[in-house]
Amino acid sequence: MLSPVFKPFVEKSPISVMARGMLERVLNPDQLNQWFDTTAKEQYTKDLMFSTIFDLMSQVVRGSQPSIHAAFQSSVEDVGVSITSVYNKLNGIEADTSAELVRYAAGQVEPIMLKLLGKMHPLLPGKRIKLLDGNCIEKSHHRINELRSIAAGPLPGKSLVVYDPLLRLPIDVFPCEDGHAQERSLLKTVLKTIEKDDVWIADRNFCVVTFTSGLHNRSAWFIIREHGKYPFELIGKEKYIGKIETGSVYEQLIVVPDETGKEYTFRRIRVNLKHETRDGDTDICIITNLSRSVANGKMIARLYRDRWTIETAFQHLAEYLNSEINTLGYPRAALFGFCVALVAYIIMSVVKAALGSVHGVDFIEKNISGYYVANEIEGVYLGMMIVVANNEWTVFRDMSPSQLVRLLKSLAGKVKLSKYQKHPRGPKKPQPKRVAMKNKPHVSTARILAARKK
Repeated sequence: MLSPVFKPFVEKSPISVMARGMLERVLNPDQLNQWFDTTAKEQYTKDLMFSTIFDLMSQVVRGSQPSIHAAFQSSVEDVGVSITSVYNKLNGIEADTSAELVRYAAGQVEPIMLKLLGKMHPLLPGKRIKLLDGNCIEKSHHRINELRSIAAGPLPGKSLVVYDPLLRLPIDVFPCEDGHAQERSLLKTVLKTIEKDDVWIADRNFCVVTFTSGLHNRSAWFIIREHGKYPFELIGKEKYIGKIETGSVYEQLIVVPDETGKEYTFRRIRVNLKHETRDGDTDICIITNLSRSVANGKMIARLYRDRWTIETAFQHLAEYLNSEINTLGYPRAALFGFCVALVAYIIMSVVKAALGSVHGVDFIEKNISGYYVANEIEGVYLGMMIVVANNEWTVFRDMSPSQLVRLLKSLAGKVKLSKYQKHPRGPKKPQPKRVAMKNKPHVSTARILAARKK
């Protein structure tokens, strides 16, 4: 199926072949440029193709290049325009275009993921669970003229990300150029995308009446941690439901009025924790509109507890990929970089799904380090692209979905998993108190070690 030129990489780094092949399948230059021409509203293609901008940003996100300028310098002859034109293009990419890129990539990958993962058993049959959380891009460098005299850290933007825990994919994003905007201000946009029977799980920052009532009125469901200012009235007595791994579960009905005076009857699940949270909370209260016949109180508590998977995804974005490029001060460029990182995460998710289809999903999740996977792809990618010409990769475009899945499984079977083994560290030891030595800002490590022997 693949030409002989792939052989050394198939034998030595099949993971890199899978990653590059999926990129060719989902976001090859022809596909990207055509997609951009039909999606972008403000920008248009003249001398600089969108696929070129995507490639430059992908190099920085993967870690192959330290900056956009370095990526440009390494391929200046292929780019064909000045670095100023590159930055102008980056700074003008609409936030909506960046968001659509993530949705497009997730939509292209979803049928492949379903074939790779096989028959899955959703926790709530007939309902799709979506995890919602916010991500604020870290402060950028003070490169913009207006920022150079400001001591405060400039925030180039933030986003709400939607994650599918069954597919293990980020499937949607809602970017905002205002880094100081309240995440709740983006919920109106989220509500426009609500589909019937979706189950939204979110933290207490999203526990506002307009969102919970909006979900309910659209025949969707929610499991959201209670915010201290969420208005409600208790009905009847609280009932003890049982115990779960983290504590004892109680349930009570509540009435919630919206801004028009309309009242909604929801359930309030309270978990009395065995151990305090980091914030010192001994109870966690969860609001839901799911009926008892669909999910009892213990299941609601467990579903909310599992929302940490989206926070883990954010952590992986920071650890495995350069998702927040602090040299990009303009909001649109920074948000585009974050969305390209989400796309890279989607591609890596397909690689992990292929490994899981051969070696077991649970085994891969527990034992394989995404850091080592990303590190190998980064190390092999440039050399592989020099040896394997671009036209050789088009074979991934022409395969049927079934052929592609068979190839991915074949490549996954050749992976030596020991190369990517996780090494979880033990519990942290308490830091010893350090003694300051007067008039000794430095010490000799060699002398300290010599004293140890004595």
